[in-house]
Amino acid sequence: MYSEIDKNVSKYVSFTKEELSIFHSVLEIKTISKKEYLLQEGDICDFEAFVVKGCLRKFYINEDGNEVIVQFAIEDSWISDIASFCDRKPSLFFIETLEDCELLIFTPKNKEALLSQVPKFERVFRILVQRNLSVTQNRLVNTIVHTAPERYLDFLEHYPTLSQRVAQHYIASYLGISAEFLSKVRKRLPKF
Repeated sequence: MYSEIDKNVSKYVSFTKEELSIFHSVLEIKTISKKEYLLQEGDICDFEAFVVKGCLRKFYINEDGNEVIVQFAIEDSWISDIASFCDRKPSLFFIETLEDCELLIFTPKNKEALLSQVPKFERVFRILVQRNLSVTQNRLVNTIVHTAPERYLDFLEHYPTLSQRVAQHYIASYLGISAEFLSKVRKRLPKF
């Protein structure tokens, strides 16, 4: 159960077995069914989650009442509302499972305990936040600069299996286009 998360955090820092054992002790294993909410708008996010198995989405509802997906999280990735988690403020987001999921979760209290016992994790989580910021900035630029077909091709490159796992209207929401327009884009592209 811990091998994937150990590989994930060990990309950035080397840990002893004892340090990883402390890490495991603060993690909670959660199995969550498809179509369940881990977080709803207005709640305070009390977790950071590593996806062992499954797929989740993070989204908000815009002023027109439409869902806007800002993140998909699949195996070997993390999901949370970091602003709500760190600042203890109500979230602007929903986090929902799109498949049955197995997650490794920790709370703010458990994270603080981990950081005080194994300070090396400060570096890991700093790098994870930096990588997340980089991805978010690239996505913002991508949305502004590139056409819908270019954004879709970029999506397929970064998430090669996701188009077979989630409904097309979710992908359209993530790309900032309608499901109908995504259908037209897909028809015009060569088959892979």
